[in-house]
Amino acid sequence: MKTAATLNPLAAAISVGILWALTLFITTLISIQNGYAESALNIVEGIYPLYEVTTAGAFWGLLFAFLDGFIGTYILIWLYNQILNKIS
Repeated sequence: MKTAATLNPLAAAISVGILWALTLFITTLISIQNGYAESALNIVEGIYPLYEVTTAGAFWGLLFAFLDGFIGTYILIWLYNQILNKIS
């Protein structure tokens, strides 16, 4: 039986945080220009405080998306490692 590898929660959290932050930032800037993904970004406006589809909002989105991706991923990987330790 193969054993599963534990994952580094900090490395994963930083990676996902950066990826989600840049995705939201770039999508917001594109939407300002041509309305791309407007309905999806309207949903994000209701989730992240201070975020809106403006240039200033893109920077708030960058911050909140990083924190969201970081915290969520850290918890997920930590939980994965805990479960892995229990069943191994």
